[in-house]
Amino acid sequence: MNFKLHCFGESGNAYKAALMLELCRLKWQPVWVDFFNGATRSPEYRATINEMGEVPVLEHGEKKFSQSGVILDYLAEVTRKFGPKSDDERREVLRWTLFDNHKLTANLASLRFLMQFAKTGETPVTEFLRGRAINALKIVDKHLADMPFMIGKRATIADFSLCGYLFYGDELTVPLETHVHVLKWLDRIKSLPGWKHPYDLMPRSNPA
Repeated sequence: MNFKLHCFGESGNAYKAALMLELCRLKWQPVWVDFFNGATRSPEYRATINEMGEVPVLEHGEKKFSQSGVILDYLAEVTRKFGPKSDDERREVLRWTLFDNHKLTANLASLRFLMQFAKTGETPVTEFLRGRAINALKIVDKHLADMPFMIGKRATIADFSLCGYLFYGDELTVPLETHVHVLKWLDRIKSLPGWKHPYDLMPRSNPA
């Protein structure tokens, strides 16, 4: 049964799900969402796709999932790939996924939106967000000094959650080059069979 992913190329959260689908070699279809023209805020979208007014949303038969962490968890369960293999691993995956959602993605995505798309320029808000994102990256970098992936020797959905926004390069306005272990980790993820850049997996909006 094929999967449908409601997404757009600029969304790092959608990329987390798209990357998992691709690495698992699943048959899936990206369904472009016109985020920059307000599609997710429309009453129709909230009534029929996601009441939270967000992407990504994964459809699999009659099932529908939102929130990237939930989608990753579901795909790991269905495919038996990139998921935890014990209760201890499950909690460790959850720990890093929650850390990502709260500390890394939350700040990095907001900063990128303001700088890259809203074109606010530097403000006290962007400076605050950048500081928070850099602090989160330092924690990840230190952790990766002792292991190739977030919970050990193999990639898991914890890695895909944390890397979601880190392949957008200069759009981030956060220097990655100072985080040596993060860069090596990203190279290891890129070497996984089937890896693709977010703009090669999902339709790009190209907002004006």
